[in-house]
Amino acid sequence: MDTAMMKRRRFLQGAALAAGGALLTTRLAFAGSDGDSRLIVIIMRGAVDGLAAVPPYGDPDYARLRGALAIAAPGATDGALRLDNLFGLHPQLGFLHESFAAGELTVFHAVASPYRDRSHFDGQDVLESGVITPHASQTGWLNRALAAQSRGARRGTERGVALGSNVPLMMRGPAEVASWSPTKLAELDEDTLQRIADLYSHDPLLGARLGAAQTANSMAADDAPGMMAAGNNRYEEVIQAAAGFLGNDAGPRVAVFDTTGWDTHANEGGARGALGNRFGALDGALRTLKTRLGPTWRNTTVLAVTEFGRTAAINGTGGSDHGTGTAAFLLGGAVKGGRVISDWPGLSAAHLYQQRDVAPTLDVRAVFKGTLVEHMGVPAGALDTVFPDSEKVKPLRDLFRA
Repeated sequence: MDTAMMKRRRFLQGAALAAGGALLTTRLAFAGSDGDSRLIVIIMRGAVDGLAAVPPYGDPDYARLRGALAIAAPGATDGALRLDNLFGLHPQLGFLHESFAAGELTVFHAVASPYRDRSHFDGQDVLESGVITPHASQTGWLNRALAAQSRGARRGTERGVALGSNVPLMMRGPAEVASWSPTKLAELDEDTLQRIADLYSHDPLLGARLGAAQTANSMAADDAPGMMAAGNNRYEEVIQAAAGFLGNDAGPRVAVFDTTGWDTHANEGGARGALGNRFGALDGALRTLKTRLGPTWRNTTVLAVTEFGRTAAINGTGGSDHGTGTAAFLLGGAVKGGRVISDWPGLSAAHLYQQRDVAPTLDVRAVFKGTLVEHMGVPAGALDTVFPDSEKVKPLRDLFRA
């Protein structure tokens, strides 16, 4: 693309993965498809702070808005891992940084689903269903994509398996999905509390009390070593299951799992702290996934997405509130990586969405569509069924190795 035409639209060298942390709740779904390509979708429930995962340290308004949450420029103590003159990577994402250098990671910034409000329930529903209206579909886009694959399921194999008591909406639909559960169920976490708070947000008594309880819970739990150890253990079990299923030639080819604990309203931390710990935990888990998949990794893509981003400015409790634009990530041996793909809108007051959020400039469905067509072999003609009312959203191309 000609640089004069790009202006703010930039396909930038660098990468970052907003993911990770104490895995307080985990659910995993697998679905079978023909061919050697593997796809793992990670749903990061709770709205990941994309400005922390992929800090635009070169934006002149970044440090002012972020305050204590700002990640220092590369070269400083606890500074960002340099991607280029604009973007960096959170210092806890060392494996992702290595993956970028190896050409196995692409990051998308200022990305969002069609959803523009700030409810976790509704945002996650739109992200998973692939439709533009919350709760308008009982099936998910990934399940519909699997059903649309021209080659269909292989005989004698199950279409999928779900980790946890429920199959995520993304995997519900005509493609059959079985279930597999970890040995222990996760305890109630702050993300679940926040979703309950959303439900009662208009109740003057319950809404206020739930909000206060959530803030107190976040302060008490910040950097708790026991919590982090438990989260790492749950990651270990999930990664073992994922590698076992996808590494088996006769097994499934598509997986979905979710992580929670990303709703950082208070005590978020900058380079160090609660959010940094979460980044580091998932970063380590992804390193383990690559190792355990062995040669299967070369055909694998991991897509990490969240329902929306967080506010550009720090709030009064050392955190960030529900926002809009965020980051999404494509990792794996099949990825044509080493790029940040972003039409960066800037963080000046005139360019913020509703004067508070990173303005969304890329529809996450374009990433989904490109992944399904180029990596999983879903017919392009089926995309209108997989993503209704999305004709104007074109698949991103050239995301994968030939």
